[in-house]
Amino acid sequence: MAQKSAAGAAGNEMTVGVGGAAESTDMVLNIGPQHPSTHGVLRLRLVLDGERISHAEPVVGYMHRGAEKLFEARDYRQIIVLANRHDWLSAFSNELGVVLAVERMLGMEVPERAVWLRTLLAELNRALNHLMFLGSYPLELGGITPMFYAFTEREDLQHVMEEISGGRMHYMFNRVGGLKEDLPAGWTGRARQAVASVRGRMGRFDDLVLGNEVFRARTKGVGVLDRETVHAYGVSGPIARASGVDFDLRRDEPYLAYGELQDTLRVVTRTSGDCLARFEVLLEQTRNALDLADACLDRLAELPPGPVNQRLPKVLKAPEGATYAWTENPLGLNGYYLVSKGGKTPHRLKLRSASFNNIQVLSRLLPGTLVADMVAILGSFFFVVGDIDK
Repeated sequence: MAQKSAAGAAGNEMTVGVGGAAESTDMVLNIGPQHPSTHGVLRLRLVLDGERISHAEPVVGYMHRGAEKLFEARDYRQIIVLANRHDWLSAFSNELGVVLAVERMLGMEVPERAVWLRTLLAELNRALNHLMFLGSYPLELGGITPMFYAFTEREDLQHVMEEISGGRMHYMFNRVGGLKEDLPAGWTGRARQAVASVRGRMGRFDDLVLGNEVFRARTKGVGVLDRETVHAYGVSGPIARASGVDFDLRRDEPYLAYGELQDTLRVVTRTSGDCLARFEVLLEQTRNALDLADACLDRLAELPPGPVNQRLPKVLKAPEGATYAWTENPLGLNGYYLVSKGGKTPHRLKLRSASFNNIQVLSRLLPGTLVADMVAILGSFFFVVGDIDK
């Protein structure tokens, strides 16, 4: 009995067979919620048959802050501070989705200069998001050097984002009707220089990561996600495109200035759907984000000086009704379903976050794989836990 109790405490269920011999059954293994291999406080409950996973259950909610309920207690200016925090690597893009929903409810047109500035900052934010994962994913597989290079590139872009907004993570630069304020003097030149500097050093990831035989051995053919499963689970963003799903809102339902950037925009796809393909898509998307940022800077140089926001009433109220606004966030589709009763606060604001859908597919993908491949697969899903738990 002592042997059975000790085994049970370790998570390995055992039964006593004929003649008193112990017969082992499946082991239940918890990855997280506090574990170095996880991104934040996600928990994976795995059932193992030897070294192979037979069942996987993502257990979410450890960071749940009730953002959707808090939206109902804030007015339309205040909800931006909640919107930019669920995916802390994509703060500007999160703000953008909620202000687009409110502006649609109000029937408001923002100044052209603000449209191009929003597009520029959204692409810089996309590059910042992707660079974090381009550095952290090799780190999870044992390669520390790419992380240092990723942060070097991030700092160049962070400097210009911090200069324009005052924030390093939570920019709070979007406003209903436009942006907080106009550009500092000489900012576009510094932004162009930062983009060029980062672009010139992106080849490091080809050499250090994609050219590394250990990285390729750990990722090629591992964690293959097929198109049918992508559609069944509502997976979106780079993960879906790595499985051959050729869908990007910036091209297929253009918003902001993306309709005028179709010659520069490239929707990067792969067909293999493995960990390597997901990393390759992320790397190519980063390069394209830098190209789009350059195109926006070119267009801004041609625009005459003008306002970057609309004058709003002291008390902002949205008319009664409902709308849905979605954007192509760095991690996938981000949507806001806004319901108004005519007051100064949302009656209901439902958030459709990319990571929430993307992480659910692990319950289908992990069974049948080895424990050793679990970290490689988990890291290739490029999620933020706050974006899952909201």
